[in-house]
Amino acid sequence: MDIRNRKAYYEYNIETKYVAGIVLSGTEVKSLRAGKASFNDSYCIFNKGELYVKSLHISEYNFGTHYNHEPMQERKLLLQKKELRKLENKIKEKGYTIVPLKIFFSQSGFAKIEIGLGKGKKIYDKRETIKSREADRDIKRKYGI
Repeated sequence: MDIRNRKAYYEYNIETKYVAGIVLSGTEVKSLRAGKASFNDSYCIFNKGELYVKSLHISEYNFGTHYNHEPMQERKLLLQKKELRKLENKIKEKGYTIVPLKIFFSQSGFAKIEIGLGKGKKIYDKRETIKSREADRDIKRKYGI
């Protein structure tokens, strides 16, 4: 079960993807397993050399006690230092941003987040994306692929 950010591919040209670990509390993991997360306007930022994801909404766990988590808190991402340095240098260039693409659970049961380094699309790029998607859909419909 994975939760995808479909809007990210529409808003950004994703150049490279990374899989990062994410630091979560117990109730956050239970909410994610239930599929209760939303990527609305979420993005990643650097703070003192560490990468954090902001505006990622993980709903409170229904059966949680007073130890329940904050839904919109910053969550630390775990990457190797080499990858962090590479991303930080790319972010300094104009137009680049780091966007969360999907959250999933690895084979060993750990929560992972796929992030992408992307450049924002212009309005005409978005129109091209829509045109190509519709053309593919028409071809599939016509030839029954």
